Amino acid sequence: MSVEPDVPGAEDRAQAQARPEAEARSLPQADAVPQSQAVPQSQAVPQSQAVPQSQAVPQSQVVPQSQVLPQSPAVPQMIVPKNPAVGVILSFFIPGLGTMVNGDVGRGAIILGVYALGWVLALFLIGIPILIGAWIWGMIDGYLSAQRWNAAHGIIS
Repeated sequence: MSVEPDVPGAEDRAQAQARPEAEARSLPQADAVPQSQAVPQSQAVPQSQAVPQSQAVPQSQVVPQSQVLPQSPAVPQMIVPKNPAVGVILSFFIPGLGTMVNGDVGRGAIILGVYALGWVLALFLIGIPILIGAWIWGMIDGYLSAQRWNAAHGIIS
């Protein structure tokens, strides 16, 4: 009788050393998976869903799509002039809107606020001149703001 040392796992190691070649032959080389990550055949993922380890790309090597495309040369932008008539027409319906569209939002908001205040004060009859004045001011400033914007961008209108 032989006396074997009582080492935990000695039997498992002996069995694993006896059949390494048989296991290596049963798995193809490209799909070889370490024994600790092996999945029993009953729980295996179908081949159409499985991703072989040899095809996996580390996250650090993935290049974002925006860096792959070639950069186009800088194209000068064409500046379209503002039409003063559009500013007048918009301010005819809503005072201050033409000024806002032409780029001066703060001044357009002030014109619209004075116009709204004129409607509130029109109940006491004092707001009627304010209402008419804000309406005319809005149309004039709609025209002038388009000309100011064009002059600031080097466009003669």
